[in-house]
Amino acid sequence: MVKRLLLGMCVATIVAGAQTDIYTRRCVPCHQNLPTSLGEMFKNYLLMYSSEKFVKMGLKNYLKNPSRPLSVMSELFLDTYGIKRPTHLNDDDLDRAIDIYWEKFKVFDKLE
Repeated sequence: MVKRLLLGMCVATIVAGAQTDIYTRRCVPCHQNLPTSLGEMFKNYLLMYSSEKFVKMGLKNYLKNPSRPLSVMSELFLDTYGIKRPTHLNDDDLDRAIDIYWEKFKVFDKLE
């Protein structure tokens, strides 16, 4: 009985970690070598789109169909680092990663 309980807890932890950690596993590594942090990029999205709904829509659209006109980055950044390749994440994983990104960097609940 105890072994089954421990096994169940381990499986649940692994599954939960895999689902909530998609941002850390799939987004963060690609951005580690860039001079602009994900937080600074978030600010650019917030300046461009201003609301949670539109930031998430704009980010998802860009990640699925990256192009210079859709980018919120400066021309200098784009000239230096180029446009990213389209994401290989499915819509559910992409939505989950964007939700985590939003929660990590949103400013609305952090202002006093």
